Amino acid sequence: MEDNNKNPVNFPDKEVLKAPAPKKKKKKKKKLPPKVIVVENLGVRFRIQEQKVDSLKEYFVRLVKRKLNYKEFWALREVNLKIRKGDRVGILGLNGAGKSTLLKCIAGVLKPTEGTVTVKGNIVPLLELGAGFDKDYTGAENIYFYGSMLGYSKAFIKERFNEIVEFSELGSFINVPVKNYSSGMKARLGFSIATVVDPEILILDEVLSVGDAKFRKKSSKKLAKMMKKGVTVLFVSHSSEQVIANCNKAIILDHGHVIASGKAEKICAQYEEMIADKS
Repeated sequence: MEDNNKNPVNFPDKEVLKAPAPKKKKKKKKKLPPKVIVVENLGVRFRIQEQKVDSLKEYFVRLVKRKLNYKEFWALREVNLKIRKGDRVGILGLNGAGKSTLLKCIAGVLKPTEGTVTVKGNIVPLLELGAGFDKDYTGAENIYFYGSMLGYSKAFIKERFNEIVEFSELGSFINVPVKNYSSGMKARLGFSIATVVDPEILILDEVLSVGDAKFRKKSSKKLAKMMKKGVTVLFVSHSSEQVIANCNKAIILDHGHVIASGKAEKICAQYEEMIADKS
C-alpha cells in the first residue's frame, strides 16, 4: 500500500535528562571567640600640683588663700580596644606612654575619668610584683596575706603552699621578713602566688624583666603553659623580642593614645622604627 503522507513526521529525539549540578557548599564563617575585654573611649586625667608644698600646714594655708594651682595631665585619652578570649596582646610604648595606667584600669585598680571598661572573666593582675606585700611579714605570712588579696581562700593557699614556695626557690628565706628581700626575690614570690591558679585573664606589667635569667626562663615557661590553655594575656614590655615570643597581637601607646594595633610581628617592627627615629 502506497504511503500518501508525503511529508514524513520527524519525531524529536528524546530529551536527555541531566542530573542536577551539585549545590556548592557555602563555607562556614569561622566563629570568632567571644570578647572578654572591651575598652571604649577610655580617658584618665591626673591633676598635678604646680607648686611644691613642704608641709601640711602650708598646704592648708594655700588652700584657704586659694593659692593651690593644678595643671591637668591626661595619661590616657580616647583609648578603644576589643580583646577576644585567647588573645595574647603585647602593649608597647616609651616611658610615660600610659601602658601601666591602661592595665590598672582594666584590672579595676584605677577608676577612669571617662569611658568604660568591660571585663568578662576572673583576672590575675601582676602589675607591681610584691606591691601588695606587708614588709614586716615573712614570705610565708605574705603568701596568705597576698593570696587573700587575690581572692584565694585560706584552705586553697594551705593546699598549694609548698608548690608556691618551691616555684619561688626562696628556700629558708621564706621565713625571713620581706623588708629584707631584694626586688628579684619579691618578684619571684609575687609571681609564684599569682600564678598558682589558672586565671581566665592574666595581666603582666614588665614582670618578665625582673629577676635573674633563670627566673625569667622559668616564668616564661609557666606563662607559655598557661597560654596553651587559652588564657587571655595583656603583656607590657619594652622588649619587642619578648612580645613576639609571647603574643599574637600588639598595640603601641604614645602619649596616652593608641597609634597602632595588629599582628605582633608587624607592630613590633613599627615600634622598633619609632624608637630608631626618636633616638
